[in-house]
Amino acid sequence: MSIIVGYVPTPEGRAALQAAIEQARAFESSLHIVNFSRGDRHVDPNFASEEDLASLRETLDGSGVQYDVAQVVSGEDAWEDVVAAADKHQARMIVIGMRKRSATGKLLFGSNAQRILLQAHCPVLAVKATDSTH
Repeated sequence: MSIIVGYVPTPEGRAALQAAIEQARAFESSLHIVNFSRGDRHVDPNFASEEDLASLRETLDGSGVQYDVAQVVSGEDAWEDVVAAADKHQARMIVIGMRKRSATGKLLFGSNAQRILLQAHCPVLAVKATDSTH
């Protein structure tokens, strides 16, 4: 069984990655990292660049954990891609990063984290970035 990481190149995404590495070591599991874009914007800051991916792979290569990285471009919301990956890989757990959002931000843009928490068929570990991950 693998652990799914909903990854974005942000402090929250890096915190999720570190927590997932710890969980993968503890459960002797592999990681499946999912980075996503809806493809409806010319530039999507959540979609990892080649530099972001190189840094991600460097961290993972040094972790001693087996992993694969998938970049998904679909018309779906990020939560749907993460939950679908968890179902496909029969995930032990999903790890996501969380950030504080205003009530207006949640109302206008929804919350992928909330949808993952509600829709996932496996446990979800939600982590916050600390000052040291900035």
